Amino acid sequence: MRIFHIHGDRFTELQTLPEAAPAEGYFWVGVGRDDFERHIDSLQAALQRWAGGQLVGLHISDLLNDQLPSHFDYTSLYDLLVFRRLAAGVDTATAPASNPIANTTASAALTRIDTHPVGFAVFDRVLLTVHQADCQVRDFFASRLQHQGPNTETRNGTRLPPNPSDMALRMVNYMVDSYLELRRLLTRQFDQLQKELFGANAGRVSWELLLEARNGLHLLEDTCEDQRAAITEWIDALDELPREDDLAVLRERELLGVRARDVLEHIERVLTHVRRLESSAETAVQMHFSAQSNRTNEIMRTLTVLTAIFMPLNLVTGFFGMNFEGLPLIHSARGFWWTFGFLLLIGAGLSWYFWRKRYLGRSR
Repeated sequence: MRIFHIHGDRFTELQTLPEAAPAEGYFWVGVGRDDFERHIDSLQAALQRWAGGQLVGLHISDLLNDQLPSHFDYTSLYDLLVFRRLAAGVDTATAPASNPIANTTASAALTRIDTHPVGFAVFDRVLLTVHQADCQVRDFFASRLQHQGPNTETRNGTRLPPNPSDMALRMVNYMVDSYLELRRLLTRQFDQLQKELFGANAGRVSWELLLEARNGLHLLEDTCEDQRAAITEWIDALDELPREDDLAVLRERELLGVRARDVLEHIERVLTHVRRLESSAETAVQMHFSAQSNRTNEIMRTLTVLTAIFMPLNLVTGFFGMNFEGLPLIHSARGFWWTFGFLLLIGAGLSWYFWRKRYLGRSR
């Protein structure tokens, strides 16, 4: 568990849970899911002191659930957002040792789409985040904000997050950016799979690998749709807040709305790219089978032409193979050579004719 106090341009890490609410600024408590379960009583007591209320039991269950999809909920005291972050790994176990094609191409190291939920309980002056023990989001922001001195600006030109909602949206935006980074890797891997589909060894493509890639895209699409729904509900909740006469409060809400819509736009970009990859994969499979069907048709056409060439030759040889004494040329010394030349002439003539008709050779 890590506790931070954010006030103006100052970012301070605390060693223990403070007894009183912050006089200025707000607290950020980042805790792993296991630690959250062990210290739930002390955290609930701290929230009671700081915010005048506690997490409801249903939301505690949501924060402890490792399989919960992204969603948004709220009470009169706080907002609850669960957002699934990306944990990308490489799975080489799907490439069987008996498949040399899969073992010698980049598609053997297929990215495995894995996600973990991060929970945000956003109070007026407290931000509680619950995540996996190895979550890099908390450590990244803690390191980034600690190195930001007073009166300095971050890379995006803004100061330290002025409130818990802004802090939560920045963390969500960082997680969505990891999905944007994943697009290049997925595109490269699907390009490699498509090259295998149309390569010289197309018949030895690992279809299990391709199926797993498509299932991974479906999982990523479902995850992004849940994320989009959660952020959309957050934006709707911001719009439904009662109007304030204080210009500072109105400005703060406006900035939150802008940041939330930016996160939503990033999610839409990921969704669009995933659906384009799914369509590309489906099209590639259909084109692969069309190419295989066309190749089969070419083979059958060649075999048919060869059969058509040898049919008259078989007829001639069968005619002279009949057991009759009065067949022409049957007793002549030159009969064999006349017949053999006639067979060559027929074969060459039919071959030339079919070649002119483009029945032989590859069609262009």
